[in-house]
Amino acid sequence: MKCLFLVFFALNFSFSQDNDAVLLKVDGEPIMASEFLRVYNKNLDLVQDESQKDIDGYLKLFTEYQLKLKEAKRLKLDEDKNYQREFSRYKKQLISNYISENKVTEHLVNEAYDRSNLDINASHILVRLDPSVKDTLNAYNEVLALRNRVLEEGFDKVKAEMHNGNTIFLEDLGYFSAFKMVYDFETAAYNTKAGEISMPFRTQFGYHVVKVNDRRPSRGTITVAHIMVNLNPKDSLANPEGRINDIYKKLNQGESFDALAKQFSEDKSSAREGGKIAPFKSGQLSSAEFEDTAFALKNDGDVSKPFKSAYGWHIVKRIELQPIEPLENVKDAFESKVKRDSRSKLIQEALITKLTDKYKITYNSEAKSYFTSILSNEFYSRTWSLPADFKVNETLFSINKTAFTYEDFGKHLVNAQRIYSGKTIPFQTIIDKEFDSYFEKSILQYREDNLEVENIEYANILKEYRDGLLLFDLMENEVWNKASKDSTGIETYYSKNQSNYQWTERIEVIMASSADKSQMKKILKMMKKGESEDAIKNKLNTSDKQNVIFTKGTYTLDNPILPSNLEAKKGISEIYKHNEAFHVINVVEVLPAGQKTLEEAKGNVINDYQTEIETNWINELYNRFKIEVNQETLKAVKAEIGN
Repeated sequence: MKCLFLVFFALNFSFSQDNDAVLLKVDGEPIMASEFLRVYNKNLDLVQDESQKDIDGYLKLFTEYQLKLKEAKRLKLDEDKNYQREFSRYKKQLISNYISENKVTEHLVNEAYDRSNLDINASHILVRLDPSVKDTLNAYNEVLALRNRVLEEGFDKVKAEMHNGNTIFLEDLGYFSAFKMVYDFETAAYNTKAGEISMPFRTQFGYHVVKVNDRRPSRGTITVAHIMVNLNPKDSLANPEGRINDIYKKLNQGESFDALAKQFSEDKSSAREGGKIAPFKSGQLSSAEFEDTAFALKNDGDVSKPFKSAYGWHIVKRIELQPIEPLENVKDAFESKVKRDSRSKLIQEALITKLTDKYKITYNSEAKSYFTSILSNEFYSRTWSLPADFKVNETLFSINKTAFTYEDFGKHLVNAQRIYSGKTIPFQTIIDKEFDSYFEKSILQYREDNLEVENIEYANILKEYRDGLLLFDLMENEVWNKASKDSTGIETYYSKNQSNYQWTERIEVIMASSADKSQMKKILKMMKKGESEDAIKNKLNTSDKQNVIFTKGTYTLDNPILPSNLEAKKGISEIYKHNEAFHVINVVEVLPAGQKTLEEAKGNVINDYQTEIETNWINELYNRFKIEVNQETLKAVKAEIGN
């Protein structure tokens, strides 16, 4: 919910400084005409209410947005630790889209796309190794020995003897493609032929070898329809497995998949569309059973046998299988994945080089030798500290006009001691490594700190997130929580507005369905004689043929499961044709239109009560903060827009 709210505000409020004419003031704070014009023009197509396309109508919406921001700051919501933490997280996500190295990114995108067209089935051997360990020869030799044993004895035998799940791992990984493994592992797998084992390679986990068992083309994108019966069905007359098998029999009798899905599928999000669901790729759904069954269908129109998943019982029909999309269609998505993946370190290395060329960098040539001279053996035991005569204010290096001092790097070294605890790496090596680490961190941070100045688009979007988060917290505190938690207020609102919460006429039914009209005539006679549902099914259904399915429930007359011309009349109906089948409906009870109880109407009551609270609250904001509209500027804005 929160992400959707932020996206809405990100789309609906972004400001520019192209025009500095003041349009209005909110409690003395000027709001520029350029801000209003940008918001209005950007969102014109998104506005549903025609009245808000009128400048005066949209100005009211814009003004209320500014009032809410003013109130949020009055309440110091921008100082809240949770807000600041969440904003920092959003900022970190956003900034990654603006700090990159395009040539390296493009190469990695192309590589990842090519790999995504090929699934790898692999096993691997891992000898765990701490990332900080420099002497890695023993681990390397150990994984190499295990590789040689696998070549001679077979993977399964060595796995049974050597896998301990602690320091040594031998695992079957199944099928994977790009982005499923760390980049170094993925690269080794894709560079190894099927049936072969790679030479040892290192990741942050230790030394691996990967055994590639199979390589297959990606299965593409498939569109299917399905009929689903929940594991806990609402229909009290059915058990899930029996129900799905009954439906499958009807399919084999030649009945329409589309019609049966509309009538019987309990996946309501797809039933109205004849069971059709959105296209998906291998690995995209959370049910391997569903995916494997769908992709196993050979031709468009093929239908699976009933099968069970974690969500229920299904029958799947293949509608269309599309091959892998061209790169140009998916490039943006792949770029986003690349920037979040472990391969992004290659992008960062290229970026450091680019920024070093872009900014004016000045180094203190004496700095490294100075820091090497002040290290001592205490550094290896994490007890080292900066000397009393430490040159705190000396410049280590500068980026443009910003100086980074000895003090900054000294603190970095103090914190870095834990990495070298118990080791005896030469001091010069430590200083070289930590200087590079500190410089990279500093230049990237400098880029981030100055990005709002360097990139106006980034600055605008960052403001959108900042304001959107504030407004979410404000609305949650002042409107949404009050509406949902004020039980007395909800009851009072309901009492005053009961006429708005009415039931339409409903019917409680037992409905018999069959694709065969002659069978339905028999069913009608048996129902009129008072025979039970079980008795009718036992007489008409066989192990080979499903002639009738019963459905029981309470429905409004406009429910698509019912014939549109059904009369709300108690008793057994005549035969209706609906959804390409025939039905007889026993109307057990007619529930007349009438008053909903508070419990029955609670969701709508809370929504309406919330609207009332928000309306009253906004009126209070108008009274709290003075609004001044510059009529001359407003007139010029209207002239520019032609409104």
